[in-house]
Parts: sequence; C-alpha cells; structure tokens
Amino acid sequence: MFQKFVTVSKPETASARVVKLRNLFDELDVDAILVPRSDEYLGEYVPTCAERLAWLTSFTGSAGTTLVLRDKAIIFTDGRYTSQVSKQCDLDIFSIEDLITNPPSKWIETNTSGLRLGLDPWTLPGSSIKNLEKALNATQGEIVTLRSNPVDQIWNNKPEEPSAKISIQPEKYSGQLAKDKIATIRLDLKTKESDAVIIADPLSVCWIFNIRGQDVAHTPLTLSRAIIYKDSECKIFIDAKKLDMQTEAYLTQLAEIHPIDEFEIALKHLGKDNAHVLLDQQISSHAISTILTGSGCKVINKSDPALKPRAIKNKAEIDGAIEAHKVDGAALVYFLAWLDAQTPEQLDEIKVATKLENTREEIGQKFQMPLREISFDTISGSGPHAAIIHYRVDETSNRQLKSGEMMLIDSGGQYEAGTTDITRTIGFGNVPEEQKRFFTLVLKGMINISLLKFPKGTRGVDIDAFARIALWKAGVDYAHGTGHGVGSYLSVHEGPQSISKRSMVELETGMIVSNEPGYYRDDAFGIRIENLVTVDAPQDIDGGEIAMLGFNTLTLCPIDRNLILPNLLSSDESEWLNSYHQTVYDELSPLIENNKTLEWLKSATAKIH
Repeated sequence: MFQKFVTVSKPETASARVVKLRNLFDELDVDAILVPRSDEYLGEYVPTCAERLAWLTSFTGSAGTTLVLRDKAIIFTDGRYTSQVSKQCDLDIFSIEDLITNPPSKWIETNTSGLRLGLDPWTLPGSSIKNLEKALNATQGEIVTLRSNPVDQIWNNKPEEPSAKISIQPEKYSGQLAKDKIATIRLDLKTKESDAVIIADPLSVCWIFNIRGQDVAHTPLTLSRAIIYKDSECKIFIDAKKLDMQTEAYLTQLAEIHPIDEFEIALKHLGKDNAHVLLDQQISSHAISTILTGSGCKVINKSDPALKPRAIKNKAEIDGAIEAHKVDGAALVYFLAWLDAQTPEQLDEIKVATKLENTREEIGQKFQMPLREISFDTISGSGPHAAIIHYRVDETSNRQLKSGEMMLIDSGGQYEAGTTDITRTIGFGNVPEEQKRFFTLVLKGMINISLLKFPKGTRGVDIDAFARIALWKAGVDYAHGTGHGVGSYLSVHEGPQSISKRSMVELETGMIVSNEPGYYRDDAFGIRIENLVTVDAPQDIDGGEIAMLGFNTLTLCPIDRNLILPNLLSSDESEWLNSYHQTVYDELSPLIENNKTLEWLKSATAKIH
C-alpha cells in the first residue's frame, strides 16, 4: 500500500513543542517565530523530514503557517482546511486565522508593535518576506534572519533526508529530449541578454532533465536544483546516493553533477563575474536571491522558464494522459461495481480506500501500465467526513459507512504515462432529496465548465463563476478553487493555470486542469464531482466570428445517476451527461472482461431521460 492510515495528527503534543520553541526566543533575540508549511524548495508537498508545521502544530494540511509569539500562537490556513484545522489543533494553544483575508503580515501590522520576527529565509519566497517587512516597518518591528531552522533545533528523532533512486522519463512520454529543452532555455537566455538562470523548483528540474524521483510521497520528484548557463555546461545539484550507473551516465551527458550542499557556493560564484541571473522570485526561497545579490549578481525576476512549457503539454504528454485515464477509468469501474454490490454497514473508509488502491494496482498490471504511486492520499470520506474538504482517513477517524448517506472519494494515480485525479460522490440507499438537490446543482456547475467555449486570452478567473451559478442561486458556495493544473507524471497540483476567483493566468491549448465544483455542509455531508480536462485548440463556431477554445474531458468514469434529480437539468446539460456516459461506455467496455462489471457499467451509463 502506498497510503498509510496511521494517525499522524496528535494535538496533545503541541503544547510541549511550542514551549520548547519559545525557550529559544531569548537565545535568538526574537519575540516571535514564523513557521510555514513550505520547506527549502517551497513545494506544496514536502518530505517527512521537512514536515515542520505538522510536527509543531499537529495540522497536516498542505497550506498553512503558524506564528508563535511569547504569549499566543496563531495558525493561518485557507478555506479548504477550516474544518480540518479546528479538529487537528489544540485550540487552547492556537487561534485560527484565514490565510487569504488575514495573512501573517496583515495580522502583525494590526496586532503588534516593535516585534522582532525570527524566520528561516530558505522556507519563504521573496514576496512573503517583502509583505512581512512592510508590516514590520509600519509597526517599528524587524525581521531577524535565522541561520538555521528553529524547529529543527528542537525536533528530536527528526526523519532522515530522502535518498530514493531516480529514474529516467522515456521520450515516448516526455515528448522532447532533455538536451533540446536545455537548448531552448539557453536560447532564451541569449534573447534576454542573461548569463544564467536558476532552476530552484525540483518539479522544473525533473521536467527539464526528464528524470523522476521518490523523495516526496505521491509526487515523483527528486529534490534537486539546477543552474543553466548561457555559454557553459549546466550544473545539477542532487544527492549522489540517488544515482545508479545508468542515471549518473545519463545526467553526465547533460550537466555537471554536484552535491546539494554546493548549490550555495555556485550561487556565490556567479557574483564574481557580476552575472545577470534570471530567477523566479515567486517560487524560489528568499535566501537564494539574497545570496545572489550579496555576491554581486544582478538578479532579474522572470518566470521559471520551465513553468509554461510544463503547463502546455506536448502531443506525447497529452497522448500519455489519455492512455493513463483509460486504464485508470477501467480500474474505477471495477472498483465502483464492487462498491455498489456491498452492504455499506460492512465497510469503513479505510477498507474503501484500500480496495481502490489495490484495484488500481491490479488493473495497471493487467494493462501493462503499472501504478507507480497514488497521486495523493485518497480522500475517503463518508457522511459528515465528506464535509472536510481535504479529509484524510486514519485509524482514529475511520468511520463505518451507512445506508442513506453519501460518500466522497477523491483519488488519483501516478502512471509513467500521466497523472490522474478524479472525485466521485456515491450514494448508498435512500439518500435525502435535499442532498440529491445539492448533488445536482454541483453537477450543473461541472457540466457548465465542460460545455464552455471561450476566446483566446480567457483566464481562470473569467470562467470560475460558471461552475458556481447554480449554487449561488441556491444561496451557497464552496471555499476552494474550481480547478487546478496537473502535471505529466509529476505533481497532481501544478500551475500556473487554474480555475479560481484569483487565477489571472490565460488558459492555453494543451493545458490540463481539473473541473471540480463542490458543496459542503459542516458535520453533515459533502459533495464534489471532478473530471480532468484539456484545453483544446480554438475551433470555428457555426455562424460565429471568433474561433473559440473549449475543454476536452480526459476522465472516464460514471457519475452516480441515483443522486441526480433530472428535472433540475436543462436539455443541454442532460444531453452532455448522456453523451459523456456514452463515451465512458464506448471507451471502457472493451477493457472490462468481467460480465457482472460490464452489466454494472451499462446500467451506470444509461441515459437520463
């Protein structure tokens, strides 16, 4: 099993750990310490040895920061985790603030005076540091840059750094050789009259060099850095223990291989020639830009050169995604047919998540597309647990299923051909009509996005409301974005594109985004329906004047017809649903050998009249 169900969150441990952190204040000459969720690489997902926020506070969400002062402690997180944070944290120690509307910088400016704020500059981007500096300057405070991470100083039995072997991503799935990607980046450097670019994001390093790793659970990346020079050989900084003879020989053809701890030396060396260096300061540690400027470099804040090419998938990556979704869809059909045949009261959330992972592994082997990992811990939430947007079942929270309730299952697989992410909400027995109504309203939003046509230049912020209109008319909303970007056998959450109220990035042909509206009622039920879609090339519209982009759905899996109130769907929405289900049947039925499962699929994809 890739997923573990051990109870990680232990609120009772926070009190002693916060006291230990405060005991460092006098020695460090600070009044407060800021501990973000991010590690030195600023990734959404971090290795076990860098789970500092979780270790200190017991909060395990992927977005959060804690500010520990002498007399109080605040934990900041966004709307996705409002319910989770209140359950995982000791509220006698931590108060909760919204990370978006009242971030640490705003809270500090409103509530402190003369604060000396200690922080590790490797764990925060320059933009966050600037906001904090502005707030502290306004209140006669200051930032104290710490030489080492204060949580590491008090963390006994801290896990070891990861050292798993890397692999090479074959050209049939990458679609482009690493040397050609590097050549394109070098050409861009010459165009911008720059001497080098710092590749600080391990996801970009993996994409550029066509390598994958196992350093972070569920995300096939290796923690690494790179410097690409205009006129000399690249340098890649990676732990030698992760290389075997084949991968070392492969990388040697592309770059000089250096240990991770030589990265800072290489940054300082750039300053000897007063180099002009490109750096994406939005996604790189503040420490990197500080070292570069301190050594004499001119830092040019430009977007990571791999960010957009990673987002706009080439033909091989799209074809791989289609292939992965077919196999993943077959696994989901076998799983859902099994689930439908069970008595809910004989199942619990862990049994459901375990069965789904085992089915993915079995079907992947059958079709010679092995499941390399799951793309995140399966959200297996029944009844009220489904209202916790990023619920993670463990041995303590595990709940028995019940007839008359819904279950939200958000899951995904990592296949060499591509990354999948799908959510289905399933009903058991006689689900209340009110819950069916909200399920149908969520479905209407998902269909709205699926049917959408839009001109070139459209951003995620421009279309997010289409997923919410039916819910808004009913007086409700959801606290997460409608869609996120997805990598190609990389992170299940990749930018820069998304569909949300804040996304200012243009949607372009070849991008993959999720389409996942939802509705959640605390302590009662939760609903989310999610497909992955690609942005298709512009097409002419009959009688129109402008070629329009649209979405093509990758995900192949039935949507629970028993939860739909057909009278709430428009004719266009019903037509889309019937057409989608027909496609699901046509694409997946040849992969289903079990007759009972095939009959279930036929019934699950029958037309709604």
